[in-house]
Amino acid sequence: MGSKSYQSIVSNQEADQVIIKYAPLVKRIAYHLMARLPASVLVDDLIQAGMVGLLEASRNYKSELGASFETYAGIRIRGAMLDELRRNDWAPKSVHRKAREMAEVVRGIEAREGRDARDDEIAKGMGISLDDYYKILQDSSTARMFGFDDLGVDEEALANGMSEHSPSPYEDIQDERFRAKLLESIGGLPEREKIVVTLYYDSELNLREIGSVLGVSESRISQLLSQAMIRLRARMKDWGTGS
Repeated sequence: MGSKSYQSIVSNQEADQVIIKYAPLVKRIAYHLMARLPASVLVDDLIQAGMVGLLEASRNYKSELGASFETYAGIRIRGAMLDELRRNDWAPKSVHRKAREMAEVVRGIEAREGRDARDDEIAKGMGISLDDYYKILQDSSTARMFGFDDLGVDEEALANGMSEHSPSPYEDIQDERFRAKLLESIGGLPEREKIVVTLYYDSELNLREIGSVLGVSESRISQLLSQAMIRLRARMKDWGTGS
């Protein structure tokens, strides 16, 4: 839908009409996120948060942002759901700490070796067994969703059009320099991780569907996605610092 038509419609439609029209978008995003969350998270809670994000988007959308309303609303909806998850974060602080530590170890290995850090090297650098390393990946995957801010990005700023440091691998309204760097980093991922990231974020397949494509278990796809995001986090750490 073009920007002109949506702005004229917003002033003439009730909020429930907006919800009816874009409810399928909210539900699609909610079920996509649910693929990586434990059973204790209720999809209805995500949908409710997403509806709030949708209404906020309908009030705040400006055509001069250069994006369609659906693109803008999708960012606000997903951001509202992630905010809801963070407010009710069930993950122990140790999970977040270990994920940060893992990113630092990956960063150090790749800077020193000039290549992708291997699983066994990361585990050794953290002083843990390979089994414990995979458990941390699994905990990171099921304990929290990786959002844009995990790469040093303010997702709310992206939604508000302040895009200087607001990347996305699949939207057109982000800062072009960051986008180029992020796409370069994604392109430099190990092949399987790159495929998983592309299928999850770009094609919006869920973990089970990606597992079917690659012929591995859903839990392994979850690990690969967490590992890819940790690797990207390590590679994008210096963005905006002049490095």
